[in-house]
Amino acid sequence: MSANPATEPAPTPTPHDRPRRPGRPRRSATPRDSRGSRGSRGSRAGRRRAGLLTAGLLPLGGAVATAFVVRADITDPPFQGLDDRWLGWMGGPHDGPYMAVATVLNWFGGPVGAALPLALLVLLLVRRRLASAGFLLTAYLGGNMLVIQGLKHLVDRPRPADPLVRVDHGSFPSGHAATAALLVVVVGVLLLPAARRRAWWYAGAAFTLAMMWSRTWLHAHWLTDTVAGAAAGAGAGLLVWWLFQPALARESVRSHDRRGAAAGADTDAVTPATG
Repeated sequence: MSANPATEPAPTPTPHDRPRRPGRPRRSATPRDSRGSRGSRGSRAGRRRAGLLTAGLLPLGGAVATAFVVRADITDPPFQGLDDRWLGWMGGPHDGPYMAVATVLNWFGGPVGAALPLALLVLLLVRRRLASAGFLLTAYLGGNMLVIQGLKHLVDRPRPADPLVRVDHGSFPSGHAATAALLVVVVGVLLLPAARRRAWWYAGAAFTLAMMWSRTWLHAHWLTDTVAGAAAGAGAGLLVWWLFQPALARESVRSHDRRGAAAGADTDAVTPATG
């Protein structure tokens, strides 16, 4: 004969079976998880920003340290032997396709190189990207006027004999090499998405090396002038990027939101009414 269900003892409730108190909803792990995710993203962003600061300080600091070494003996610095050997390898004949490439690069480091940032500045202002425009102005003016010209006046190193192009005073550092490296950083930051920057950095490094070769092939600079110029230009650009990175990130988010809102408005305009 089966036992009466009403008289059977009630099972012992487990913690999972215990009723919840009214007015106290069950807590979800989602907020904690989202806080952890936000903290992880913030930690990664902080490490990337610290790495960017280091990447800017190292080449710029190296260029400045080299400037003081050259300034101590501008006619015979410790690496003058290397510069002399390299200049010997850059001997003639100076004609043919090499001369054409060197001439184009020389123009690019002059008026053409100045026109490109100006055109980009106008484009940024028209598109109301004020943070990007501020980054461009600070990088270009600060890198060229403050860093490069400041080092030129500090050192005032004599140029190699018989340069093949018109030059001004001060061989150290190379302004053409500095402008090339600086423009590589600026264009990569402002015009390319992060996913495509690695290929651009390789291409930009090749372009900067070509500019360095052209300056020594034209006997306008010593080898160490071009190395220091490229390091100073890249370092200055990276430091300004580090300085403007939060403002550029906020501007990117606002621009993405505006594009999303515009796309939504266009979708609503073409959707036929129903009902």
